[in-house]
Amino acid sequence: MNPRRILVVDDEKNQRDILRLILADEKDDAGAPLYDVQTASSGIEALKRFRSESFDLVLTDLKMAGMDGIQLLNDLSQIDSATPVILMTAHGSIDSVKEALRSGAFDYLEKPLDRAKLLEVIRDAVSRMRAVDEEIVGVSEAMERVKKMIVKVAGSSSTVMIRGESGTGKERVARAVHKASPRVAERFQAVNCAAINENLLESELFGHEKGSFTGAVSEKKGLFEISDKGTLFLDEIGDLNISMQAKLLRALQEKEVLRVGGTRPIRVDVRVLAATNRDLEAMVKDNRFREDLYYRLNIIPITIPPLRQRRDDIEVLTAYFLQKHGGAGRPVKISVDARRLLLDYAWPGNVRQLESAIERALLLAEGDEITIEDLPIEIRQTSPVEGAAGFKLPPEGIAFEDLERSLILQAMEQTAWNITRAAKLLGLSFRTMQYRLDKFGIKRPGRSKGQNGEENEETEENGVTESAD
Repeated sequence: MNPRRILVVDDEKNQRDILRLILADEKDDAGAPLYDVQTASSGIEALKRFRSESFDLVLTDLKMAGMDGIQLLNDLSQIDSATPVILMTAHGSIDSVKEALRSGAFDYLEKPLDRAKLLEVIRDAVSRMRAVDEEIVGVSEAMERVKKMIVKVAGSSSTVMIRGESGTGKERVARAVHKASPRVAERFQAVNCAAINENLLESELFGHEKGSFTGAVSEKKGLFEISDKGTLFLDEIGDLNISMQAKLLRALQEKEVLRVGGTRPIRVDVRVLAATNRDLEAMVKDNRFREDLYYRLNIIPITIPPLRQRRDDIEVLTAYFLQKHGGAGRPVKISVDARRLLLDYAWPGNVRQLESAIERALLLAEGDEITIEDLPIEIRQTSPVEGAAGFKLPPEGIAFEDLERSLILQAMEQTAWNITRAAKLLGLSFRTMQYRLDKFGIKRPGRSKGQNGEENEETEENGVTESAD
């Protein structure tokens, strides 16, 4: 796994050097560096680097000449609101700390810095990233933003509204929020609000007392009680009727529930995550969804883009599903033509449809390779998406992976082996480019020694330069 990229921002050189040394000294069990530490001497320089490079975490001083940490935090959020930012502030600056947290800071550290506390906060952030990476599969820029947002909000207890088309993986995101949160040791409960009869849903959520209705032969705890101290995921929240919306709003506001037929409120500590593929704003205007409940649920919005808008993820998702559903003796390869169809298809059913297609193909494949004939008919009959075919395929065909590797090599050579600029030439994100370099084992021939300058720092990973041009 590539080291996590951390940008350290401080106008004092000694502080930058100390932080770089502390973090660069952290290694994994195999002795590989855990962090790729870059530095900036001002907020302006940090913004410049942030616009051209991808960072997993930003560690910035609060008091700096020119642009302070709060202004930098606000400006960074305009570029990418999901990247976690940790602020370093003088001891006792309570007002500054409160302002930083209100502005969306991930955490803060008091100066003078304590090495153990610094590493604890960094490790906490990285452990959350790892938990999210284990749950969310994707290397596209869009999904990297989603993953960063999950890491950023996982530590709070605020409600989260997850938006996205059917099949994009909303429950996956909800599980990732739970796994990256302090509630990970407690229960995660999920309920599809559209799949349960509205007369039974109240009992399912809030429970009921014995004899409260026909068939209530014993008392029952609802999901709010069962999920106490944990996380409750309410899928298809837009399907709740107005009566249930009012009861849910009361549970969220008062942090207590009333069982059906009960008279004693029961206190609960539950983090609620909700999801929908409906246009809730339009439903609010039409008086089909309560406005007060909408604002209560939509405190932290996370939107998952459809698969057709993050085509970089198709290949890694395909590999993931091949491994997930491929048993012993099953094919694990896909022919060039079949792979091209998967990459060109529009995927109206999103990730769920892709998984279904791969699972089906594995069952139908007769050899050790999935071919076009093994794919569903709607994929075989599709025409390429607009802009997918950029050149004429020769009659004799072409090895798709050889072509991909060749294009990546050309882009790297044209940009003097600079990942950021090469990725832009190919219309890829930094992370997608890094993934493909690792996939093909591409390394710069004749590795040269990297430079470490204060104003224009460069590092070399496998002989490939990552710089802030």
